[in-house]
Amino acid sequence: MPRRDRARRNPRTGRRAQRPKDVLHGRHGHRGDAFRCLGCRRDVPVRAPGTAHRNHCPYCLTSRHVDGRAPGDRGEECRAPMDALTLAVRDDGEWLLIHRCRGCGTLKANRPAGDDHPLALIRLALRPLADPGLARLAGVVPGR
Repeated sequence: MPRRDRARRNPRTGRRAQRPKDVLHGRHGHRGDAFRCLGCRRDVPVRAPGTAHRNHCPYCLTSRHVDGRAPGDRGEECRAPMDALTLAVRDDGEWLLIHRCRGCGTLKANRPAGDDHPLALIRLALRPLADPGLARLAGVVPGR
């Protein structure tokens, strides 16, 4: 059995690069070059540096509940807006955006894109410090 090609791995992180995916946007599966954000109503380009498909707005970090089992499959029926709750960090140091669906309450983890607004990411990272209720939900009680 042939071995997988290791040349596609990032030499710095050792992780395999994402393969390009043919992502369809909209209910009827049209291929567009932009979509309208449900949060800030800006036009957002579909292409994003650092990810094979865009799943959130780079300005306000709002997403839409469209992916079912696999990222980019657009198989979810809910289609409600998803709010960015907080940031999480993997063991390898990679950041993840945690979104919660307004419609069904599902939690999803998404990779930040390379063009996400840095102040929006920092504001999200500092949110548990400013909102003690959010820290209690996460199981972190300040001062203990």
